[in-house]
Amino acid sequence: MDDIILETEEKMLNSIETMEARFVNVRAGRANPAILDGVMVTYYGTPTPLKQLATISIPEARQLCIKPFDRTTLGDIEKGIYEANVGLTPNNNGETIILNIPVLTEQTRKDFVKQVKVMAEDCKVALRNARQDGNNKIKKLEISEDDIKNGIDEIQELINKYNKVIEDKLKVKEQELMTV
Repeated sequence: MDDIILETEEKMLNSIETMEARFVNVRAGRANPAILDGVMVTYYGTPTPLKQLATISIPEARQLCIKPFDRTTLGDIEKGIYEANVGLTPNNNGETIILNIPVLTEQTRKDFVKQVKVMAEDCKVALRNARQDGNNKIKKLEISEDDIKNGIDEIQELINKYNKVIEDKLKVKEQELMTV
């Protein structure tokens, strides 16, 4: 039974990590290199992560600077950023690509908060699915009813704990998004 509870907790932790990774991609009006994590660049015919082709720095609070290791890849990087649809327009100066992060309007901030709430709700659904799987596995064990009830109660404590974690992380991200 302990293995089932540990496996359930691991699934719940993975769900929270996935939510956090998705939260990073919702920009808060400041430059964050993680915005470009999903950008793939076609380099000699092979899709390659942008991070492997260039250094990404933050020269100003709302600006990203991409300096490729090989200057001939500038056009490919620019094309990769457009195709990734990150909502930013690359400015190529021949040596680097500058991405200016626009100031977020109140409406855009509210839209981002809605997106984040959907992500948090998706995570809660994943937690409930993990709880259901764990409960079903415990019920199939040939143990006493008291042990089954104790196992189900332990899983319920886990979901309560991780729902609180989700709520806390959601509040922090909402605060970050709504701060001008």
